[in-house]
Amino acid sequence: MVAPDSVEPRRWRFDWRLMVFAGIFLPLLIGLGLWQLDRAAEKKARLAQWQQQATELSWPQHIAEGLQPGQPVTLTGEYGNNTWLLDNRTRDGAAGYEVLTLFRPDSGSPLVINRGWVLAPRRRDELPDINTPEGEVAVSGRLSEYPVPPVLMQTPDDQVGWPKRVQALIRAEVSAQIPDVAPLVLRLKGPDQPGAYRADWAPDTMGPQTHYGYAVQWFSLAAALVILTLVASYRRTGNNNDNG
Repeated sequence: MVAPDSVEPRRWRFDWRLMVFAGIFLPLLIGLGLWQLDRAAEKKARLAQWQQQATELSWPQHIAEGLQPGQPVTLTGEYGNNTWLLDNRTRDGAAGYEVLTLFRPDSGSPLVINRGWVLAPRRRDELPDINTPEGEVAVSGRLSEYPVPPVLMQTPDDQVGWPKRVQALIRAEVSAQIPDVAPLVLRLKGPDQPGAYRADWAPDTMGPQTHYGYAVQWFSLAAALVILTLVASYRRTGNNNDNG
């Protein structure tokens, strides 16, 4: 057992390699944390602006301001006859389709509405029965990009009538049929919306809270670096620690 008087005291020992390492990475970690805080503030301000615009702006004004994915929109108008069934979409391991239908607002450009998921019939040569509301309805949701899967398959050209089964809904092909169609799709915000099927979209994974979480991680790493640097710099004096 070592006597208390024989324990060498810890003293500050300058190690230039350790200081260079900390001097490089500490500002980097703090900078990344501050950047995530800025991103969170920008996202929070954008969401607040979108929420205000959703109630104050008409659809033509939304278009004039510029449409962006994730933007909430409320529209009044009628569903059209054009319905596309986006193939190879699964929920809980079951095969099905996403139902996309053209919507014509009271004013402004028409747009495609993603009404959610529907179970596919057992037979491949059958399509699900799609019921579309008639007359004027009010719908709400968030804008998103046209759904194009990573691997595109050829869609048969001999389909007659509606709905049509498609492997991808490409904006250029929709624009060829409806020249003034909006550049983004509206995803209904929930199953209680008129014409909605299973509209249980995944939540936005990059909201303000996500950026705050990343900021905490970067700042925690910076704090850990400072603590480890201090601990490593205080060494016991003695012959074994005087070398190097």
